[in-house]
Amino acid sequence: MDYGIDRRDFGRRTTVIIGGLLTGIPAVGATTPRRDRDGSDTRLLQLGLNALARAPRFDYFADGHRGASMVAAHLMCTDNDLDERATARIIELFDHNWAKTPLCEPFPDAEPRPERIDEIGAALAEGGGVLRQVGHDAIFAMLAIKAFRMHPEAATPGRIDGVCRLIRSFTPWRDVDPDPDVDPPSFADEVAASRFILREALAAIDRFEGYGQGFAGHMLTFGQALVELAAMGEVEWAESCRTAFRKYVTVTRQGPDADARRIPDHRPSALRPTDTAYWEKRGERTLGIGHVFKYPYSCYDLLRRAEDPELARAWDAKAYHLF
Repeated sequence: MDYGIDRRDFGRRTTVIIGGLLTGIPAVGATTPRRDRDGSDTRLLQLGLNALARAPRFDYFADGHRGASMVAAHLMCTDNDLDERATARIIELFDHNWAKTPLCEPFPDAEPRPERIDEIGAALAEGGGVLRQVGHDAIFAMLAIKAFRMHPEAATPGRIDGVCRLIRSFTPWRDVDPDPDVDPPSFADEVAASRFILREALAAIDRFEGYGQGFAGHMLTFGQALVELAAMGEVEWAESCRTAFRKYVTVTRQGPDADARRIPDHRPSALRPTDTAYWEKRGERTLGIGHVFKYPYSCYDLLRRAEDPELARAWDAKAYHLF
């Protein structure tokens, strides 16, 4: 995507984004107070939880992605203080694509059981050290747990049971022995762990140039899910996935297979998901299965935690490959 932003504007945007990430000041809407969570914010969480819980009845993998993307979109908007125009456009994109489908329909009214939210973490930990479909069991579990804790009235038995079934649906994928040299910091050390994940993802961007950036993107989402779980106080659940994450890093470091399909790279662009214009210029049917929300949410979250100006500059230079 090349929207013709000149170098001066690119430099201004880069400075604002990096400065915001490294000082804790939001990069977008920095002069506007953080919004209260209104009906629109809550709606994305509710839709996402409905979809995550119902995904096993349809296509657990693709529909799980769609539900997770709604939760990630909400978090991306609030964590980065996206302005009302950007948020409205994101909600509009969901309305045009998934919000009105059976996947997102309301669940029957039932008494909330927020004490059962921990069953999702227990379902994740059952996987042990097995690498399951690029770590989506951890990615979806973290987003569901976080959304339920933010919105406990949605933690009804039907939704909890559905999410647990979703987490248990994932099957082993490239479950190789981890390279002994792959030794991430404790996920409870959010600074060191975030820097490790961001560096691995940057290396993967270069390694997979011309082959699509799914490996780099999922390095962000898988790794960030474990850092976030630990930050929520669930270090045991995060560390239960350590061996699986080491396996994923091992596979990613091997680079493309000899017969890997070539995929055109994104064109360089100065627009980023923290820019309103990024969403306003996005076509109605360009959501894929939701990585457009999950990748930037995880990336910006990790950059805030990493507190590393050099990494922030490196990421801004290469972010267009994923975004």
